[in-house]
Amino acid sequence: MSAPNKSYDPVEVEALKPEEIERMRDEALAAIAAAAGLEELREVKVAHTGDRSPLALANREIGALPPQAKAEAGKRVGQARGAVNKALAGRQAELEAERDARVLVEEAVDVTLPYDRVPAGARHPLTTLSDRIEDVFVAMGYEVAEGPEIEAEWFNFDALNFPPDHPAREMQDTFFVKPLSGGSETDAAESGVVLRTHTSPVQIRSMIDREPPVYVICPGRVYRTDELDATHTPVFAQVELLAIDEGLTMADLKGTLDHMVRALFGGDLTTRLRPAYFPFTEPSAEMDMQCFACRGESAVNPDRPCRTCSSEGWIELGGCGMVNPRVLTACGVDPGRYSGFAFGFGIERMLMFRHSIEDMRDIIEGDVRFTLPFGMEI
Repeated sequence: MSAPNKSYDPVEVEALKPEEIERMRDEALAAIAAAAGLEELREVKVAHTGDRSPLALANREIGALPPQAKAEAGKRVGQARGAVNKALAGRQAELEAERDARVLVEEAVDVTLPYDRVPAGARHPLTTLSDRIEDVFVAMGYEVAEGPEIEAEWFNFDALNFPPDHPAREMQDTFFVKPLSGGSETDAAESGVVLRTHTSPVQIRSMIDREPPVYVICPGRVYRTDELDATHTPVFAQVELLAIDEGLTMADLKGTLDHMVRALFGGDLTTRLRPAYFPFTEPSAEMDMQCFACRGESAVNPDRPCRTCSSEGWIELGGCGMVNPRVLTACGVDPGRYSGFAFGFGIERMLMFRHSIEDMRDIIEGDVRFTLPFGMEI
């Protein structure tokens, strides 16, 4: 930049000559008008309004002029720069409007197109119901326990007080993977191998692995050699519950069952216990729940028949009872100090009750038309 002096004529400064200022302005205006896009306009802006642009360099030369010449030169340069900035703003507005109009056309969404070209999925209702049952008992302080589906015969039968000649151990009820190989029937390492017929082996493992008190719920798949028909399937889902603690009685079992029924079916439904026999519980009972459809009224009012409970007023749900002391002993639990209760039921059976499903084959065939009405509840 030139040093200030008082005798310097601005006309003699090449960059400040009127025709030179006009030339720089016209070049900038022409470049702005020729910019075809916003990116190109940004490059033009840097070239003609940046710190190293011709007009910016000319503006720096004003400082070298004598005082009487600065005003006229500053006015001339300022008008040129103002015209360039105005042209830039106008061209940017034009290009942005063109871009927005192009985006509206190129990225338009046709809201009249079908919205369901990709069908929505659905969770299987067995999974949903199993999760809900688990939530009920987890909220009560129970732990979800799992175990292998291919199980030692000792865990599946012997530890549960099934005698060697029990009918459930025969081939017509149990899938045997590996038969007994001459070892002791009371030794898990020497016993045969089966596909578990119930989730009770998970209860046995829970008592062996944990120190009392034990509160577990055991959901899972089980296997039996049943023919597939409207009410039976060789593979089905079951859930069992086990509670081991000091001082537990049948009253605790009854209260737990009542809470479960009300949580799953709503209202003030109650349960009842009918005497029964199971090798692993003593005393044992069949648990019935009050019919959630007629609330038991069909049993006392013949004019109001109920298809859900066949007008009996009650629905059989599963077996239960106090854990047999022999089972506690087999698992290393002192029956003189601890007592416990257990119950179990099939989840398919409960699902059929809740949703009036008449054929169990509909549950397992995998037809999406069956699962879709249940949606994606989680």
